[in-house]
Amino acid sequence: MTGARKITLWGAIGIGVGSMLGAGVFSGMWADVLGAGRWYLAAVLVAAGVALANALSTAQLAAAYPVAGGAYAYGRAELGRTAGHVAGAAFVVGKTVSVAVAATVLGAYVLPGHPQWVATAAIAAAWALNSRGITRTAWGATVIAVVVVAVLVVLVGMSLGGPHTMGWFDVPEPDLLGAAHGTGTDGTGSDSGVGAFLVAAAAAFFAFAGYARIATLGEEVRSPERTIPQAIVAALAIVVVLYLALAVALHAWVVPASGGSAADMRLEEAPLQSLADAVGMPVWMVTGAAVLSIGGAMLAVLAGAGRTAMAMAREGDLPRMLAAQGAGGAPWKAEGVIAISATALVWTQGVALILVSVASILTYYAVANLAAIRQRRVGRTSTLRVPVAVSVAGLGASVVLAVVALGSAGTSVWPTIVVMVLVLGWPVSAALLRGSREPQR
Repeated sequence: MTGARKITLWGAIGIGVGSMLGAGVFSGMWADVLGAGRWYLAAVLVAAGVALANALSTAQLAAAYPVAGGAYAYGRAELGRTAGHVAGAAFVVGKTVSVAVAATVLGAYVLPGHPQWVATAAIAAAWALNSRGITRTAWGATVIAVVVVAVLVVLVGMSLGGPHTMGWFDVPEPDLLGAAHGTGTDGTGSDSGVGAFLVAAAAAFFAFAGYARIATLGEEVRSPERTIPQAIVAALAIVVVLYLALAVALHAWVVPASGGSAADMRLEEAPLQSLADAVGMPVWMVTGAAVLSIGGAMLAVLAGAGRTAMAMAREGDLPRMLAAQGAGGAPWKAEGVIAISATALVWTQGVALILVSVASILTYYAVANLAAIRQRRVGRTSTLRVPVAVSVAGLGASVVLAVVALGSAGTSVWPTIVVMVLVLGWPVSAALLRGSREPQR
C-alpha cells in the first residue's frame, strides 16, 4: 500500500533544484568547463540535455518499478542480472567517489589549504546522521535550494557590471576551432578543441547529477505521469539558467585574473569564493551556501549509495552483511563501508576524481537508458511513457561522455577501477569461497 501523494509540482521542482545544487556548482569542474574556450556555454547545455534524457528514461522505469536500487533494479528486471549488477556497481562506486569529491570541495571552502580534515569530519557526520535515520527531507531540500539559489543569484547580480566596458561578453575569446585544427593550445590551456569541448560537457554533467531524485518520486507526487516530466524540465531549466550565468561571470571576472588560464587554482579550488571576492560580495555568504548545499547533498548521496548497496547485498551481488539495517531502517553497514572508502579517497585523490565519478554515473545511466528502451518496446511501461528516441539519445551521449571522462581522468582512475573490479567480481568470488568451504566427498 502506498502513502498519500502529497508532493505538488512546485514541491517536486524544489526537490529537483535542491538535489542538483549540491557540490557540483561549487566544485572545480568550472576549470574544465571554461577550458572549452568559446564553446563553454554550449558544453553546459549539452550536459543539461544528457541529464534531461537520462532523467526521463529513469522516470519511466521508476513509475513501473518503485523499489530501492534504481537502475540496479531496473536493469535486473528488463535486461537481466548482469546488466543490473553493472549498473549497481557503477552507481555505488560512482557515488562513493562523489561523496569524496563533495567532502573535499566542502573542505576547500571551509578550511582552504587543509580540506582533508574538514572532509573527513563531514563524511563521518553524514554517516552518523544517516545511520540514525536522520536524512535530508523533501521539505529540507526545498529550503536549502531556496537559500542557495538566492545567494547565487545575488552573486550573479553583483557580477553584472563586469570588469570590461561591454559587460560580460567583452572578453577576448580563444580560438578553439583553430586549436581543433592543430594550430596549438588556446588561451584556456586546451590542447584540442573537440576534446576540450567533450571534457567540458562531461565535467558539467557532474553539476546536474542530482536530477534523478525527481524521477523516483512516482509514489509521492500527485498525477506523476504529468508532474514528474514537468518537474524535471522546470528544475533543469532553473539550474541551467543559473549555471550559464555563473559560467559567464567566472569567465568575465576570474579567468582574466588568471592570465586567461582556466586551469588556474582560482577555478580549481573554491571557484565561487574567488568570484565573490572579485565582485565584492562577502565571501562568508558563499561559504555558508556551500556548507548548506554540499552538506545536504552528502546526506542524500550517501543514503542513495547505501540503499543501492543494500539492495545488491540482498541479491548476493555484494557481501550479505551489507544488507543489515539499523533501528531507523538505514543500511548503516553499507553506508559505513562507503564512508570509509570515501575518506580514503579524500586523502589520496580528492577533487581530481570528478571525471571518475562522472564516468561511473554515466555508465549507470547507460544501463538505465537501455532498460527504458527495452521496457518501451515490450510494452511494460506504467503511467509514464518516454519516446524511444529520447532514451537512445541518452544512451549514446552517456557512452560517449563516459569514455571521454574516463580517458581524461588520468592516473586518478586506477583506485576506482580496482574497486569496480572487486564489486563486479564479488558474486564469482563468493561462489569460489563457498565452493572451497564445502567438504570434499
